Amino acid sequence: MSEAPASTPATSRLHLGRLGQITFWMMLAVLASRLIGYLRNAYIAYAFGAGRGVDAYVAAFTLPNWLNYLAAGGTLSITFITIFTVFLQEHREAEGYRVFSTVVNFLTLFLLAGIVAAEIWTAPLLHWYLPAFTPGQLALCARMTRILLPAQLFFCIGGVLSAVLYSRGKFFLPAVAPLIYGAAIILGGILLRGRYGITSLAVGALIGAFLGPFLLPLLGALGSGLRYRWSLNLRHPAFVRWLKLTLPLMIGVTLVTADDWIMQPLGAHFPGVISQLYFAKRLMNVPIAVLGQAVGQAGMPFFAALYTAGHWREFRETLDQTIWRTAAGSILVSSWFVALSLPLIQFVYRHGAFNALDARRTALYFAVFALSLVCWSVQNLYARAFYASGNTLIPMVAGTLVTLAAIPIYIVLSHHWTALGLAIASDIGITLHTLVLAFLLKSRRLLGFSSRWRQLPRLLLLAVAAGGGAAVVSHWLFPRPGGAFQALLALAAGTLVWGGIAWVLARLLGLHGLLAQIRKLSARFGLRLGGLSPRAPDA
Repeated sequence: MSEAPASTPATSRLHLGRLGQITFWMMLAVLASRLIGYLRNAYIAYAFGAGRGVDAYVAAFTLPNWLNYLAAGGTLSITFITIFTVFLQEHREAEGYRVFSTVVNFLTLFLLAGIVAAEIWTAPLLHWYLPAFTPGQLALCARMTRILLPAQLFFCIGGVLSAVLYSRGKFFLPAVAPLIYGAAIILGGILLRGRYGITSLAVGALIGAFLGPFLLPLLGALGSGLRYRWSLNLRHPAFVRWLKLTLPLMIGVTLVTADDWIMQPLGAHFPGVISQLYFAKRLMNVPIAVLGQAVGQAGMPFFAALYTAGHWREFRETLDQTIWRTAAGSILVSSWFVALSLPLIQFVYRHGAFNALDARRTALYFAVFALSLVCWSVQNLYARAFYASGNTLIPMVAGTLVTLAAIPIYIVLSHHWTALGLAIASDIGITLHTLVLAFLLKSRRLLGFSSRWRQLPRLLLLAVAAGGGAAVVSHWLFPRPGGAFQALLALAAGTLVWGGIAWVLARLLGLHGLLAQIRKLSARFGLRLGGLSPRAPDA
């Protein structure tokens, strides 16, 4: 890759400043959606516990997710951004919308065929995938699966609509869409639980998928000048390029999506394990979404624009600073999660049908999952850097090979330590995946490591010390798990100790960049935190 003329420092700061502002608001929106997700999962735990019924509910999403993955639904907004952004930069919007129409029509036909086939073959596919399920579980799982399958059409088409909004720098509506989706699941359970039992959650999910991920971006895109027509020009160069970008994502598979698919059939032999792993991992997904997903969504149009313009150095600098901030935040959150895992799970889930044994086991799996939080967050940015450069083949081939290599690890560790082994295997797998992506980006000169990474050992020392102190104090004050109020007190005491140790060590270890970022973040909320060093050479 040849070097283009370096961007001026002022230009670089402009891009980084704009990216920082958008990232901040995206993080708030995603955080709000994850809070709704927390309320959803807390309601499920309260109403249904962590038994065979919830195992069936969690597994009911698997077949629809497979169909979504075959259509590259989870990455449609990413791949289409790289196509549509070019048309916007060249002021050829009409042509861009013709390509948009072809993509939407192609996906609709593909998904309709897939939904019909999956509706017919639901029962045998689930029996093959989950042979350890009882006949009653399989019947319940099949019923909810058939309800959830049509939702994939809304998710996938909504992904393309969101790409149109992202390309125009409009991030709010796609970020808010999950709020509606999560709220609909909760309302479905509350309003229909008495009549349909746990199946009411699937009904709410279907309605929510239409109202949130599909209808909201559609209204936003229409307001931004969306023009749709029936067109199926499969030979259009831009459609062919989109298909080439998307095909590797349809064919290959990475641990980012396959992790749950691998764990479910192995955990199905033990009632409640699928549910406990689900509750633990979904709680960890809150910071993953805020630190990785929100930053990746906000940064993708910037990365794509910089790469398209040939600003390689600015691309690397923007990517490096974004990854460093994400990694630093993830390490700190991981430290807090591991230290206070039990009172956190007690406070979040220990209500109603979710008993004390469920809480202790879920807390253990949650602490293990949290150890790999930084990898889950950072790999999202690594993948988007590849996608922004127009390359989806290399990361997908690498991810598929890592997934195949990791499957024996899941099997062996689950055989020895059951659910705990699955959580450990998940950590090992995502770590390997992240390291491989970093190596490949570095080898293609798309990734650089600046001097700010010299702070990493000091940051890790801070995280271990703060987490250890918080864990000791929390356990000393509250040696036995109690109710929600006692768990809240343990969380408050542990958090105060964690924050105090982290604050003192950040100053003693000279982590000026970290202190400056805290000061900048507090300023956005209108807070005044005295004593923060304004010096931030490695921010």
